[in-house]
Formats: sequence, structure tokens, C-alpha cells
Amino acid sequence: MRDGAPACEVEAATTKPKATRLRSLDTFRGFALTVMVFVNYGGGGYWFFQHAPWNGLTVADLVMPWFVFVIGTSVVFAFRSMQKKGVVRVQLLRKLTWRTLVLLLLGFCFLNYSPRDGPLSWSWLRIPGVLQRLGFTYFVLSLMQTFWGQTEIPLRGYHWWGPVQDVVLYWPEWLFIILLETVWLCLTFLMPVPNCPAGYLGAGGIGDNGLYPNCTGGAAGYIDRWMFGNNMYRYPTCREMYQSTQPFDPEGLLGTINSIVMGFMGMQAGKIIIFYRGANVRILCRFLVWAVILGISAAILSKCTRDGGFIPVNKNLCLFLVWTLRSLSYVMCMGCFSFLLLGAMYFVMDIKGWWGGQPFIFPGMNSIFVYVGHSLLGFYFPFSWEMRFQQSHWEWLFQGLWGTSLWVLIAYLLYRKKFFLKI
Repeated sequence: MRDGAPACEVEAATTKPKATRLRSLDTFRGFALTVMVFVNYGGGGYWFFQHAPWNGLTVADLVMPWFVFVIGTSVVFAFRSMQKKGVVRVQLLRKLTWRTLVLLLLGFCFLNYSPRDGPLSWSWLRIPGVLQRLGFTYFVLSLMQTFWGQTEIPLRGYHWWGPVQDVVLYWPEWLFIILLETVWLCLTFLMPVPNCPAGYLGAGGIGDNGLYPNCTGGAAGYIDRWMFGNNMYRYPTCREMYQSTQPFDPEGLLGTINSIVMGFMGMQAGKIIIFYRGANVRILCRFLVWAVILGISAAILSKCTRDGGFIPVNKNLCLFLVWTLRSLSYVMCMGCFSFLLLGAMYFVMDIKGWWGGQPFIFPGMNSIFVYVGHSLLGFYFPFSWEMRFQQSHWEWLFQGLWGTSLWVLIAYLLYRKKFFLKI
């Protein structure tokens, strides 16, 4: 499957039988990836491009949830396209399994590769990772789409549940997601953790007046430490501020559940675009309704505060470190932003045609290449260099913009050559 290719195809209006690319989806993916690369280069040293130590949100905490959202939307388009071409379920299962294994292997190898560390050593090997999380999320979403996601919405049918038919007709998927979230809530708030209070969501260390120094991440951290031992992320973003001593991996097992939920929201967006194609007002209205519902839910769960609320907005506790989602309120907050941003791009690009998506559309169409490439080579010349003025923002900012621009340029050149990394 070409990275970002069939995943971004949607049927045109009835006057055009040939499929066209959904430019807003490619651009959304590329925008998230471009910001991600810039953040990885230090974000100019500005605090709002650094990840929040524990609770709260910065620009850096937005990009990975957006990327996961796009994965869900792309899965709907890709699998619908393959099924229209006559690909049977067994072949779909082979394709999704192969792509998942490749993503897991890429993540495991590149995450643990460093020429300075010499041969791989099990003592410092890290098992969870970003690509591993994305791969498993893709796997679950693809299975859902393969077995339960092919029902057509009868636009001309009149039922009492008509206004929510794009939800009712996919009740098996919704039931599965509700069960997953129930598991997450039960484990997070009810699972007993030695020497820690039930439902603890703090960073440990000196947080909470130092009462729970070894409880970093609560149940999520405990499960990961039990499963992976030392083979997980040892320097979480909370360590410096909270002086925590326990390792905590933002790509751990429990957070994968909310990653799947975030991707499922993207699947919902894809179904809305496909089944209401041609009715652009309905598409935009449904995007807005979803954004309002998710935004209000996040506000209620967090009580519109950083550290308070029933479930604080915490990207470390629910999905991916340096690019994670860690709590239900965080997932809903990011879902709200995702529907709004994709809806705005869809209106500007695919409805009005005011913008072609440049330059973000180019890395969006070769996202795996750009992500893996910048992870492997991003900290070597000419992408970066040893800075002389460590305390100055201008050199940090210049290096970040320079390195990010080079990867966007490379993506553009690959686009001109019609080269797209296939998995």
C-alpha cells in the first residue's frame, strides 16, 4: 500500500466517476508531521513548543493525536477503495497484518538504533515506541473496518434515528470502543497499585507534596513496569520538574486504548465524508456537532482546569509521550480540535479550492519516509549541527526551521519523482 495514497482517495461527485484525492486529509497529515519534526528539532527553544511535564497542553502535545486521527480517517478510505476493487476479506487481513508487522519492526529497530551505543544490548533496549503504538492502533482500527465498517448509510431512508444513523448503523464498532474505554477506566481508577492510592494520576516524585514518590503514572506506569521491566522509557518529561525516579513510558500498554479511541474518531470523520459526499453542508455540520460534543465533554471531565477536574487533561497518562494522549479528557479535547481543523481544511481545499495544501501536502503524502528519515538522520549535518550559542533562541529557531524545511523539500522532490514509500 502506498503511504498516504489509497488512504486519501474519496469518490468525487456524481459527475466524475473517477476517484480524486482528498487534499485536506493529505495536508492535515503533513501539517501534523511538519510541526512534529520542528518540535523534535527543539522548537526554537520556546516553552510552547516543548511538551508539558505532566498535566496541561502545549503545541507539541497536539501533533501526534492529530496524526492518529488521520490514521483512522485514512483506514476508512483505504479499505473502502480496496473492497471496491474486489479485494476479499482474507486479502485485507493479510495486508493489514503485514503493514502492522512492518511498522512494529521499523519502530523497534529505529528506536533502539544509535551508532554511539554500539551493538544492541537487552539491558537498555526499549520495547514500546511511537511507531509500535501507531502500528498496533492501525491494526485494531483496520480489523474494525474489515469486519464491521462496510455498512452503507441509507441517505434516503427515514427513521426516527435518522439524525444519528452514521452512529447507529455501526453499533458493533461503538460497542467495542465503549468496552475498551470501560476497561481503561476500570484499570485506571480501580486497579490496586502497591503503596499507591486507587485511581492515582499524578507524576510521583515531589508531586502531591511527596506523598507518593514511587507512583508515577498510577496503574498505567505500574502495568508497564511489570510487563517491560527496564526495557521502557527511563527519562519521562516529568522527571526534571517532579524529580520522579520511576521509569514511565508514554507509549505503554494502557495508553494504547485511548490511541485506538482517538483513531476511531478519525474513522467517524471518514465515514461522514464518504457517505455524505456531495452534501457539504451536512458534512461540515456533523463535524461541528462532533467538535462541540467532544469539547463540552472534555471541559466537564477536566472542569476547564489544568490539574483539577474528574480526569485532568494529561497527555502523558493516556497515549503517547513527546507525542501522546494520556487521559480520556485529553482524547476528547484532541478529538474536538481534530474535527475543527479537518473541517476547516476540507472547506478551504476540497470545497472552495482556495488552497492546494502546499507545502504540507508533500510530507503528508510520504509521511513514513519523512518520519523515519528525520528520526535516523535528523541530528546529523546538514539537518542539524552543534550550536555555538546554546542560550540563544535565534540559533535554535534557525536550526529547527532549517532542518524542517529540508525534510519538506525532500518530500516535494520525491513527489515530483512520484516516489512514495510503500509498506
